[in-house]
Amino acid sequence: MNGLEGLYLEDLEIGQSASYGKTVTETDIVMFAGLSGDTNPVHLNEDYAKTTMFEGRIAHGMLSAGFISTVLGTRLPGPGTIYLSQNLQFKAPVRIGDTVTAKVIVREIIPAKKRAILETNCYVGDRCVISGEAVVMVPSRA
Repeated sequence: MNGLEGLYLEDLEIGQSASYGKTVTETDIVMFAGLSGDTNPVHLNEDYAKTTMFEGRIAHGMLSAGFISTVLGTRLPGPGTIYLSQNLQFKAPVRIGDTVTAKVIVREIIPAKKRAILETNCYVGDRCVISGEAVVMVPSRA
């Protein structure tokens, strides 16, 4: 890949996978709040967050879910991929300093529609913090 083109539909195989990892910082959370407008104090105010079930600040779930988009748009299938749908289940909180690894696995290829169904999970260590499934449109050589 030259950075401008990803894999073609014909290059995909069931079980193929790729991942992306990022350590979540204070700056990431503040910037995400500014960009998204989600200023829920559970993300930004430690005193408030200590009174919640989380007992401290947590990162926005969609910040971690965004790392799935990184994999889809840059690695698997990569540039040229069009996101069609995504479902997510948030299973555990992510905190400042946690390294989140988004992993995408090809589960089904639908050649007639130029689509792929992908398992999309995020982990902190061995703990799954987000599980989901995405449908993407993938460029074809045909």
